[in-house]
Formats: sequence, C-alpha cells, structure tokens
Amino acid sequence: MKTTLEIPDPIFRKAKATASALGIPLREFVTQAVEEKLSLGSQRQGRPWLECAGELAHLHKETMRIQKIIHEEFEQIEPEDWT
Repeated sequence: MKTTLEIPDPIFRKAKATASALGIPLREFVTQAVEEKLSLGSQRQGRPWLECAGELAHLHKETMRIQKIIHEEFEQIEPEDWT
C-alpha cells in the first residue's frame, strides 16, 4: 500500500542514512521500524510501568517483613525520642 508521511527532516535524513548503511531501501527500513514498534506496543498492554515494577513482585513478602521489623523497633522508642 502506498501512503504519504510527513517526517521531520532530521529524522528522515537519519532513517535514510541508516537504511543505506544497512543496504536496504528506505521503505523496508520504515516497515521494519513500524513492525518493531507495533510488536513492542502489544507486549506492554497499556501499562508500561509494570515492566519494571512487575519484576519486583517477588519481593512483596520481604518488603512486608522489613516494614514489620521497622514498625516493631519504632514502637520501642519513646515518642519524645522520635525527633
């Protein structure tokens, strides 16, 4: 399918130079770039912050254990010593 795109000059020049360095036509380079972007988008499911936060889910129990220890320690300190 043919289409017309408006691409900022600096990005166009960089894409064209990269395609040339790879030895492929610009249309193939753009097609590959769009395919890559589309595949990444489907992996994120609209919540990209989960990529890093989700990796820490296994630490939830450890975090709760540490928070309990901190809470227990602070209960032993007299309120006037908190400041």
